[in-house]
Amino acid sequence: MFSKILIANDGSEGAARALAAAIKLAKKHEAALHMILVEEMPRFPASIDEVVEERAEANHVCEAAVNRAKALALAEGQKLTPHVVIGHPVSAISEFVANGRFDLLVVGYMGHSELYNRLIGSTTDRLVEHAPCAVLVVK
Repeated sequence: MFSKILIANDGSEGAARALAAAIKLAKKHEAALHMILVEEMPRFPASIDEVVEERAEANHVCEAAVNRAKALALAEGQKLTPHVVIGHPVSAISEFVANGRFDLLVVGYMGHSELYNRLIGSTTDRLVEHAPCAVLVVK
C-alpha cells in the first residue's frame, strides 16, 4: 500500500514514537523510509551573528536526531534517508512531501492545552490539513 514513507522529526518524544511506527510500517510494506528535520530560522534576526548562532545550534540538534534515527532504523534492518531543510515546518514539510511524491507522512502528536490549540494551533493539525498525502499521527 505504501512505497515511500516520510517521518517528520523534531526531536520530541512524539516524534520518537512516530519514528518507531514509521520504521515498522516501512518494514511491513517494504517501503523506502525517509526522514525530514526542519531548521527554523528566526523570522527577524537582529544580526548576522544571530543567524550563524541559530544555524550552529540547529546543526547540532539535527545531527544528533539523525544519528539516533538511523541507528533505530538500522537495528530493525531498515535504511533511513535523512533530509534537513530550512524553513517553517508546515510549509517546508508539505512542499517536501509533494516534491518527493511520498505516499505517507508520519508525525508525532504533541499534547498541548486546548487553549493553546485554539489560539495558536499545532503543527500536526496544520500538516494533516495541508499535506498532499495520507498522514498518520502517532500518539
